[in-house]
Amino acid sequence: MNSTPQWSSRTFGNEDRLPRVPVPTLEDSCARLLTWCAPLLTEAELATTTTAVEEFLRPEGPARTLHAALLDYDAQEGVRSWLDLFWPSRYLGRRDRIALNANFFFLFRDTNEDQLERAAGLVAGAVDYKTRLDAELVAPIIQRGQPLSMEQNKFLFSATRIPGAEQDTVRVPYSAAWPGPSTARHIVVFFRGNAFRLDVIAPDGRPHGLDDLVDGLRAVMKAGAERAEDDSSVGHLTTKARADWAASRARLLAADPANADALDTIETALLCLTLEDFSPADTLAACDQLLHGNSGNRWFDKALSLIVFADGRAGINIEHCGLDGTTILSFVDFVLGTPAADHAAAAGAVSQGQPAVEAVTFALDAELRADVLAAARSFADYAANTATTTLAFDDFGANQAKELHISPDAFVQMAYQLAHHRAKGLIGATYESIATRQYQGGRTEAMRVVTPEVLAFVAAMDDPAVERAQRVAALRAAADKHVERARDCQAGAAPEQHLWELLMIQQRRGAELGATEHLALYDTPGWRIMRDDYLSTSSAPSHLIQFFGFGSTSAQCIGIAYVLLPERFNIYLSTPRPAAPEMYTFATKLTEAVRELRELLA
Repeated sequence: MNSTPQWSSRTFGNEDRLPRVPVPTLEDSCARLLTWCAPLLTEAELATTTTAVEEFLRPEGPARTLHAALLDYDAQEGVRSWLDLFWPSRYLGRRDRIALNANFFFLFRDTNEDQLERAAGLVAGAVDYKTRLDAELVAPIIQRGQPLSMEQNKFLFSATRIPGAEQDTVRVPYSAAWPGPSTARHIVVFFRGNAFRLDVIAPDGRPHGLDDLVDGLRAVMKAGAERAEDDSSVGHLTTKARADWAASRARLLAADPANADALDTIETALLCLTLEDFSPADTLAACDQLLHGNSGNRWFDKALSLIVFADGRAGINIEHCGLDGTTILSFVDFVLGTPAADHAAAAGAVSQGQPAVEAVTFALDAELRADVLAAARSFADYAANTATTTLAFDDFGANQAKELHISPDAFVQMAYQLAHHRAKGLIGATYESIATRQYQGGRTEAMRVVTPEVLAFVAAMDDPAVERAQRVAALRAAADKHVERARDCQAGAAPEQHLWELLMIQQRRGAELGATEHLALYDTPGWRIMRDDYLSTSSAPSHLIQFFGFGSTSAQCIGIAYVLLPERFNIYLSTPRPAAPEMYTFATKLTEAVRELRELLA
């Protein structure tokens, strides 16, 4: 008898059959917190944290009440995961800019197409994906016999983050307010700060052919040939801190009824497409433009923003609240992995003449124009205060690491630790994103990389008295511990999100639950230092992208976005401008560390 599960081939057909994210016990999370933070603390700091943990765990204390409330929530009908409220609180609750701070990008592989041909092909691929998604014909991803959650695909098309005074919301299909797939037929195209609605699907439901799309995009460029004034490009407002943007949006809506129509056009569009009128000087410049660019030519609240430069180079900027890198990689691999003509044919696209093109304009009074201009200048300054660089290892990749009998991810993470210590003279808190899509509603888990084994490895590498064999042993021990911790995170056995959600429950419902007592745990060195990133790391493996990137998360943090493939390894680094010298030193030391560790294991 065949005991292999027969998984559904429909996109969302396995969601209810996936296992649920396990809820850790209070004891387990607290024990892990102490274990995870200990390598970063002094003895006195660890003692303070330990005392607070013991108080946190006391019987009948508020933490017990909050955890019980979490268990009750997890058992409610319709709840897929105990993290169902955590993710909106984490992403939609953040009050700073999402542009550069939260959105991330991919730089696509070059194809040597011209700008309009490339843009039309990308749109055709996206429409093909949406057509299949609407029919649930996008095959579920199966890893090691286990399907992954495909729910994030519902946030790809016509999804737009809406700013709020206290917490943002998302305007999205597959919701109570908008049941089923999006019925929108248009995208919004930005060119020289001007916005245009472009219908990519005809009223009869058939997508426009590639020649039609090229003609439509050419019409956009003709209509938008005159560059918009900075004080008229409302996309600048999407760079503001969220409560400030919410206030600006309210003023837009109050200023003129036409503004509601303009916002509706942008917010319901399948996606945004930016056509730039310049070619970046080099790969780093292309990456930087994808990360922030001219904000008058962006709408950072849109889930998907395709960006095509004058020379045909292209990439994508993604709003993070409903989408993680693994989902975007699947979408990008689909779009880029098949010729545009095949996408058009598969979607049933036919030549129907130039698609409808209509300018999207806002009625702006003097106050709103001043607001838009101030946002433009503020974000330009903010972007200029971010330093970035790229590294490319053309002779090293996952295959070379495997030949050295070491986990590829563990190898590069150990190289990051060694390089950081040599660049800054310390071991600092390091975050790594671990995917957990094997669970219902699964997204990511927060892994903290620094372990006692990491400290021992770094110390051994820079101690001339330590022999080579001891260094090898220290490296392998640190790598093995890294793999073990990553597996724990994949299994949901990690402390940070659990303890963070308990704090959020107290903030949301503390009075109702009678759990308002201040929890000293969240003031401790252990909680604060473990989460104060010096390195923030995430991986996006696809041979169809060149670079992946995001902004750093704090004043001293270096953001490390890496594409680790079988035969190559590319990295995009970012940090606030005051920390730029240390980042450049880190880049130099990282190149040396990769070479040194390869030689050590050879």
